[in-house]
Amino acid sequence: MKVISSKNYLLFIISISFLFVGIFSSINKAQEKGTLRGLVTDSTNGEVLPFANALIKNLNTGAAANSSGYFFIPSIPANKTYTLTVSFMGYVTKSIRVYIQPNKINDIKVRLTPTNIMLQPVERIGKRRVEKNATDLGLQRISLRGMEMFPKGVESDVFRSLHFIPGVQSTGDVSARYYVRGSPSDENLVLINGITIYNPFHAFGIFSVVDPDMINSLEFYKGGIPPEYGGRLSSVLNIITKDGDKNKFDAIASTSFITGKALVEGPIPNGSFIATIRKSYPTEIWRKFLNNQNAPIDFYDASFKLNYSNPDVIRGSKFVVDGFFSGDKLISNDPRSEDMKWSNNVLGMSWFQITDSPLYFEIDLSMSNFEGDVIPKLSGVAPKINTVNDISFNTKFTYIYDSKDELHSGIEIKNIETKLLLQNSLGAISNIGSSGSNIDFYAYYKFLRFSDFGASFGTRVVLTGLSQSDAANFIFDPYVNMTYNLSPLITLKAGWGIYDQQITTLSDENEVISLFEPWIITPGYLKPATNIMYSAGADIYFTDFLSLDAQTYYKAMHNIPTLNDNKVLDSDPDLLPATGESYGDEFQLKYQKDPLNITAAYTLSWAYKDLNGWVYYPRYDVRNSFNIMVAYNFGSGWQASAVWVFNSGLPFTQNMGYYNKFYFNDFYSTFPIFESYQPYGILSDKDLARLPDYHRLDLSVSKYFEISPFKFTVDASIINVYNRKNIFYFVRSTGAEVYMLPFLPTATIRVEL
Repeated sequence: MKVISSKNYLLFIISISFLFVGIFSSINKAQEKGTLRGLVTDSTNGEVLPFANALIKNLNTGAAANSSGYFFIPSIPANKTYTLTVSFMGYVTKSIRVYIQPNKINDIKVRLTPTNIMLQPVERIGKRRVEKNATDLGLQRISLRGMEMFPKGVESDVFRSLHFIPGVQSTGDVSARYYVRGSPSDENLVLINGITIYNPFHAFGIFSVVDPDMINSLEFYKGGIPPEYGGRLSSVLNIITKDGDKNKFDAIASTSFITGKALVEGPIPNGSFIATIRKSYPTEIWRKFLNNQNAPIDFYDASFKLNYSNPDVIRGSKFVVDGFFSGDKLISNDPRSEDMKWSNNVLGMSWFQITDSPLYFEIDLSMSNFEGDVIPKLSGVAPKINTVNDISFNTKFTYIYDSKDELHSGIEIKNIETKLLLQNSLGAISNIGSSGSNIDFYAYYKFLRFSDFGASFGTRVVLTGLSQSDAANFIFDPYVNMTYNLSPLITLKAGWGIYDQQITTLSDENEVISLFEPWIITPGYLKPATNIMYSAGADIYFTDFLSLDAQTYYKAMHNIPTLNDNKVLDSDPDLLPATGESYGDEFQLKYQKDPLNITAAYTLSWAYKDLNGWVYYPRYDVRNSFNIMVAYNFGSGWQASAVWVFNSGLPFTQNMGYYNKFYFNDFYSTFPIFESYQPYGILSDKDLARLPDYHRLDLSVSKYFEISPFKFTVDASIINVYNRKNIFYFVRSTGAEVYMLPFLPTATIRVEL
């Protein structure tokens, strides 16, 4: 496909989109019926409450708020007054009398009053009574209140919280990296307010770059990914940040054993702002993560967000400017150790608009930059410099019919430039980099008019691809999700979809800890990677407070870029296309009724990778995974939690033996023949053996109290209570065992003004 044709495609899509909007806006509403549109916010600070439940008891119908805090309930018989009940975990449930006028959208604002989740019980409405036909297979939604129940560990971390979700695997205590349903970590899309973060990890991947204090809510897709998200094969994590207090100025400071951080927020004319900063400091805790070795870890992250909404300018609009910045430095005093540094810089602007019809749209413009650098000094490590520049433009349209059906469509234009500078042993520098543009159009329809059946179907079409491969132009990714209520207690779900990815990291699967994974656009000699996913499941509601989510999945992956370990000549490709498959069963049992919350998750899964006919288990292939978390509210500001985790052993490559290999490193040595022999491991087949089983118990207790005008929260945790010696890896040269985190007590204190 030639570049000139992409412009014609773009003009055609824009024309069609505006034609859709015009047609939808002119549709006559059913006679004597009205629509209820509500915005749910926190009464104390004006923050929107995404995913809150709204229920009209008289009709036994309702809806859940979207990520912007809006809910829509169409086709309500008009000229009547109803009781609307709105609930959200951690807030007092509120009942409101609403009168529905015919043939119009009836707007209301619902302000919920927070209750301190540690001080008193919280009333909750069962989700199954609100969204019976939701097509959300594979979607996990986590609010900030929900995150507060997780054990803190050394410090609360977004990615480590994902490890408790069935189907999400980790490779140990040391890393926060996560692997979803048998796929590598670079197939996970991480977004902050819809903007891609290319290296979302601090300190060798020990923690995420996202400070939990800045988060309003999380949307995590491990399957059934809707077409509005593109560019990754495995999962999507969309982090939605807070808007800031619209009523008063606040300041929060907290410290743990590893970081200090601060947050300020407050009102501005017709809006609000929020700013956060977090900084690490030297501590012996880092040595616990790195096998008691020196850890010159130094990182920071910072964010800001400005919100403006003035009905005198544009009624129903919201304008946002936000930014996120992070940086890591690993500077060693040892001249024989390399230094490393990397950074993320993100800026975005968005315009969200609701209209007088059941239509809302969003327009986003963003820039995301990643830079990484390996400085070898005298270590002998090859220097690397990697940069990624991503400029994106997005439009999103949503129209809600009187039948409750929804149409979603949009356009994404993304320009990405990657550079990777490498230097060989002779000092020659090569630049592995390229640039390209994606022009994508997506549309999907949610069929929600029946209370017992729901379906979502659509596609994402790539008109011009990033990669120089001819196969990257015009990619068609269809998608289907279906839901059927077998009974009031059982909901069946199924889904199928095809996904593509045209950007990859140069990841060495033999590395135990990935220190540096540079991003590149997939070379033109490879076809774009694809994933075909099948999934099915059932939600079983024993009561409003006890539920079971069971899912099964199968993934077939093609053209997965994999490092060529056997490269000899310059003409040999750096990457080879691999295939893979994974499948498994997932179960999550939840009991949520204050003061007790229990969540148990189990996953049975298999993952394989095939490179040139050689089939092996990837390192993230975990056969059995189980965890159980118990949280209890004692009242008077006291809350405690415990979590026990069990994983069967990870694959690893065994040493079959050793021989003394001669290294001719020092030409001037007096006795090189005697001093230059070192043990060299002879390896067996790749990842054929497995480490011993892993298990660990963590305990956490927190206390909330007030000393006017300050509010304090103190958390104390113990990691690995019974000091289980979980093997991390074996040292190649000696065979010595290296263990993960030992018994480790930690604490944090938070002060709010």
